[in-house]
Amino acid sequence: MSRFFKALERAEQERALRVVASPPPAPPSETSPTVPETVPPRPSPAAPKTTPPRAQETFFRPPRAAATAGRAERIIGVEEHLVSLLAPTSFEAEQYRALRHKIEQLHRSTDLTTIAVSSPDAGDGKTTTTLNLAGALAQAPDARILLIDADLRGANVAMYLGLDEHTAPGLVDAILNPSLTLGSVVQTHPYLNLTVITAGRQPTSPYEVLKSPRLGELLAEAREKYDYVIVDTPPLVSVPDSQVLARLVDGFVLVVGAHRTPRRLLLEALNLLEPTRVVGLVFNGDDRHLSRDSYASKRVYEMTVDGTRRHRFSSRSRGRQTSSDE
Repeated sequence: MSRFFKALERAEQERALRVVASPPPAPPSETSPTVPETVPPRPSPAAPKTTPPRAQETFFRPPRAAATAGRAERIIGVEEHLVSLLAPTSFEAEQYRALRHKIEQLHRSTDLTTIAVSSPDAGDGKTTTTLNLAGALAQAPDARILLIDADLRGANVAMYLGLDEHTAPGLVDAILNPSLTLGSVVQTHPYLNLTVITAGRQPTSPYEVLKSPRLGELLAEAREKYDYVIVDTPPLVSVPDSQVLARLVDGFVLVVGAHRTPRRLLLEALNLLEPTRVVGLVFNGDDRHLSRDSYASKRVYEMTVDGTRRHRFSSRSRGRQTSSDE
C-alpha cells in the first residue's frame, strides 16, 4: 500500500504549500469605472426576431441540479450530496457505480454481503459514502438493499434521507426489545429503492448496546433476506464500537479524507482490523489536478479479501477508468 500512502503524503504537502503560497486578497478598488448604459435598438416590425448566441457552458456546473430538477418535489429532504440517489446518471454518481462493480465481483466470488463503512476519524465522509454506495447498489432493477445506521453516537442516516428518526423504532429499539422483529423496524423510502433501519433512540451506552448478541441475530436475519446489507459504523480510532461490529460483517470499506486524514491515523485504523476484513479504501475529496475533462473527486483503492493490495482503481477522468495490478 506504499503508493496509497505516498498519495496521502502528497495531498498533505500540497495542502501546506497552498496555505503558504496563497497571496492575500487584493484590496477593493476605491473607484469603479462607470459603464454607460446602452439601450438595444428596437427592431422594426418587419425585422425577424433574432435569438442571442448562447453563452458557453462550463463543465463544472453540477449535473445533479439538472438531474434533480424534475424530482425535487417528491424527494424533499434528501441530502444534496447523495448523487447516487438524486442524480444516478451524473458523472459524480459514476464513481460509486465503479465501487459497486468491485463489490458485486466480490459478492459473486466470496459471498460478500454484509459490508460496514467506516473511517479513521469523524468528518472523513463515511456516511455520505455509505448512502451513495447503497444507492448505487440499489440501482439494479431487482436489488434488495438494506441500509443500517449503526453509528449510535452520531446517527445521520435518517436526517440525510428525510426519514422519521423520532417516533419510528430503529436499531437500538430492536436490540433492547427482543419482541421487535427485523420487519418491524425497517422503513422503506417512498421514492427510493432502499430499505432502511435508522439508529432509533439515543442509548446511554452505545458500546454495550452493540455488544448485545441480539445485534448478531438481526444481522444474520438481514443477510438471509437481502442481497446486500450496508452498515454505517462509528469512526474506528476514536471509539471502540466498530471493533465490535467487525466480527459480525463480511468486510469493511474504509473512507480516508484527502488533505485531512493523517497517515498515522490511517495506519492505526488499519491495525485495528483484520487484513481479511478490509475490502478497500476510498480516498475522499481529492481535488488535485482536476481539469475541464475531470469530474471525480474520489479515488477508490481496491484490495482483495485476503488483505493483499492488487488493484488501484481511479475514475477521475471523464470517460476514462484505469486500474493497474501491483
